[in-house]
Order: sequence, then structure tokens, then C-alpha cells
Amino acid sequence: MPERTLLKDEPLEPEVVASDLVYKGWVWDVRSDRVAYGDGEIVREYVAHTGAVAVLALDDQDRVLLIQQYRHPIRHRDWELPAGLLDIAGEDPLAAAQRELAEEADVTAAHWEHLVSSWTTPGGNDEMIHIYLATGIAVAPAVHAREDEEADIRVEWVPLADAVDAVLGGRMHNGILSIGVLAASAKRTRS
Repeated sequence: MPERTLLKDEPLEPEVVASDLVYKGWVWDVRSDRVAYGDGEIVREYVAHTGAVAVLALDDQDRVLLIQQYRHPIRHRDWELPAGLLDIAGEDPLAAAQRELAEEADVTAAHWEHLVSSWTTPGGNDEMIHIYLATGIAVAPAVHAREDEEADIRVEWVPLADAVDAVLGGRMHNGILSIGVLAASAKRTRS
């Protein structure tokens, strides 16, 4: 029987000949890099992102906590996992995940473990999101004040199997939610 190949992303650091700030934004910047690649040079524009975290909170009844909020670029109120930016200098991703769960859903968790990490759109941005599995759910000691799109966040506890069905059935399209829900389901199956 042939030996199985260990699948793994491989770092590659071609020379960046020039890197220009095309747009300085409130949250993200857009950069244009000229890169020595192969026998020539290529130019790639991308969103320079701070990175992010998301939380797949699972209660004792095997329900996942989903939030629904308006997202202007897609003109939808999509279903998501509680998530947020790594925009506080030096903040540990786990601490950020714990903060985001309390801020977006008014709950805390006693047990935390890293579930999966993913580059969200590696052809267009450098965002890495770290998704954590949170269990031992409790109501947060304080309700977080929300504004703008977060002011009307809808929180729903959904059976994990129903969330998997909605992703596979094409009814929920958020990539981070899809990755988290499918990874949690696979983890359950393998345990």
C-alpha cells in the first residue's frame, strides 16, 4: 500500500520588489505588491487584514449558537458565528474569541479549544481567522451595548445537525460559519 502524503500548506517568500499602500481604510488597507516570481514579476493587489477570530459555541443539547446580522457588501442578513477582528495590539486570539462571544451573544464558556484556522480569501486578502470551540455555556454577567449593524443582531440556538444541513443544502453561505459547523460536525464524528 502506498504511503499517505501529509497534506500541508507550504510557506513561500518570493522577493517583494515594491509594496505600495493604495488605500488607507478605517479597518483595512489595500496594498499593491510587485513580486519577483518565476522568470519575471507579477503585481498583486490585496486587502491587508488584521486577522480575526470566530466562536462555535455548543451547548449541552448539541445546539450551536448562530447570530444573524446585516452585512452591507452582500446586502443580506446572513447567519454567522460570533466573530471579530484581532484589532487590539498584542491581544491573544483566544482572549479575543472570549471577548467576542460575550460582546455579540451575551454568553461565556467554561471550556475552550482551537477548532480550525483558515485564510478566508487568500487570492484577495491576507486574513487568517481562528475558530474556537466553546462549551460549558453560561449567560454573561453583563449585557453588551451594541450599535450600528450589531444593534439588531438576532441570536439563535440551532441543532448542530440542522446547521450542517443548512450549509450543505445551500441555505447558509457564510464561509466562516460553514467551516466551523462542518469542522465541529467532523470532530464529533471522529470522536
